[in-house]
Amino acid sequence: MQQQRALAPSENDAALAHAVAIGEAGAEAELYRRFAPRVRLYGLRHLRDRHAAADLVQQVMTMTLERLRENQLRDPARLASFILGTCRMVVLDLRRGAARREALLEQYAERDEAVPGAEPRVLEAARLAECLGKLAERERSVLVLSFYADKSADEAGRELGIAAGNVRVIRHRALGKMRGCMGLE
Repeated sequence: MQQQRALAPSENDAALAHAVAIGEAGAEAELYRRFAPRVRLYGLRHLRDRHAAADLVQQVMTMTLERLRENQLRDPARLASFILGTCRMVVLDLRRGAARREALLEQYAERDEAVPGAEPRVLEAARLAECLGKLAERERSVLVLSFYADKSADEAGRELGIAAGNVRVIRHRALGKMRGCMGLE
């Protein structure tokens, strides 16, 4: 009897994963109902922000549903472990992106201060938005994916349906246009 109780959650997870994979009505809602509160708690504990935790829930549940719909989950009985692992990876990516942005801000702030006689530059949000508006949609998309979403050239290329080399070229040219528009050249 104890073995049956120990196996029940994984069997339920496997059945739920299979139901989502075949598109059974209500299976995705059940997945969300069962796992979203756990993901939210993980987000609150590790991100310490309720909005970031809500974003984490959406991102993790979307990734999980995509994997289940494409039948790419190696072991459906370990659905809960997959979701927890996905939470960990997303949080690590968020932290890595934040650390990268912080390091870039420090690096470029020091560069401006290191130039003798140069006045500190304050980038105006309105001017930046105007310059971004002047870019072609593809250039804007590449910049947003590269710097806001912190995606690599390969990831951005897959998302936009272009080669990673094209992403790098578009990003380089778009940054040149932005520097010119902002008067930084």
